[in-house]
Amino acid sequence: MELAARLDRLAAAAADLVKPGMTVGLGTGSTADALIRELGRRVAAGLLMTGVATSCQSETLARDLGIPLVTLDEVARLDLGIDGADEIDPALDAIKGRGGALLREKLVALACDDYVLVATTEKSVDRLGERTPLPVEIIAFGWSHTAERIRALGYAPQLRMTVGDCSQPATTDNGGYILDCATGSMADPAGLAKSIKIIPGVVEHGLFLSIATSVMQVDPHGDVFIRSRPEV
Repeated sequence: MELAARLDRLAAAAADLVKPGMTVGLGTGSTADALIRELGRRVAAGLLMTGVATSCQSETLARDLGIPLVTLDEVARLDLGIDGADEIDPALDAIKGRGGALLREKLVALACDDYVLVATTEKSVDRLGERTPLPVEIIAFGWSHTAERIRALGYAPQLRMTVGDCSQPATTDNGGYILDCATGSMADPAGLAKSIKIIPGVVEHGLFLSIATSVMQVDPHGDVFIRSRPEV
């Protein structure tokens, strides 16, 4: 089945989680975009819900589709958050941030009563870092020094650039830069997260650890299934 059709099936299944009256965190990226479009159709058909966008991109799409929005500061908690992921391990820990919204995504995720990751089955890995570099948002000032501090930990940071003839550092909605850090397979994601987070200049990393309550995935045949976080 084509990827777009698979994402539409996944979006429809994820949208079924949204009940009338809910405040929902809206993620960023191609998978989240499919969900927002599906929610837009349901809002047009009468679903009453409110969204909290995790990026200017998602906010624009949601507004264009007529989804009512509030800011994170206007709510104490969110009923539900739904967002994509770049890698997901068996414990439902994840790497996120290829869409550049990792800081806002994490702030919204931590405010959700339930947080569901949605992805294709190709995003499943045995260990985080196997296939995807870890995005790290940093402040633009002195970025090369921040990169060298990360490099000294044994990771390989690469400054994310825009695509085109006049390539320049890609910036987040917060005005930060992103370093895509090749870590290799992570034996201790929590330890790695801590070592990166304490570096001056680092704003946030894309490790989402012990946050997701469940994962909804679609396989190449278009079948959708849900995994819940293993009991500890």
